[in-house]
Amino acid sequence: QVELVESGGGLVQAGGSLRLSCAASGSSFTLDTMGWYRQVPEKRRELVATITRGGNTNYADSVKGRFTISRDNAKNTVYLQMNSLKPEDTAVYYCNVRYLYGLTYPESWGQGTQVTVSS
Repeated sequence: QVELVESGGGLVQAGGSLRLSCAASGSSFTLDTMGWYRQVPEKRRELVATITRGGNTNYADSVKGRFTISRDNAKNTVYLQMNSLKPEDTAVYYCNVRYLYGLTYPESWGQGTQVTVSS
């Protein structure tokens, strides 16, 4: 089983930047797609960005041009650089990874990190 540890959330003013990190640990796994999702109270968790092992990326329309997802396969870590933050970006951000484990293809979620953008 893959465990995820997130870091980098916090409080920032509108227009500011934050960088989230998510490190995966475990044994006998191969990470595939990694991504970030976010959730606000009483709403469904939504996709922010994903990145495949080969580096192909996908972004929600609301963050295109402001957020950048990247990964370091040697460190089993995915990053989310968030620039030009807006109050509507306030949410709990969750890391998600899908990975190969034997003949299975499970996924893991991080514990979530709060991002608060003040106006």
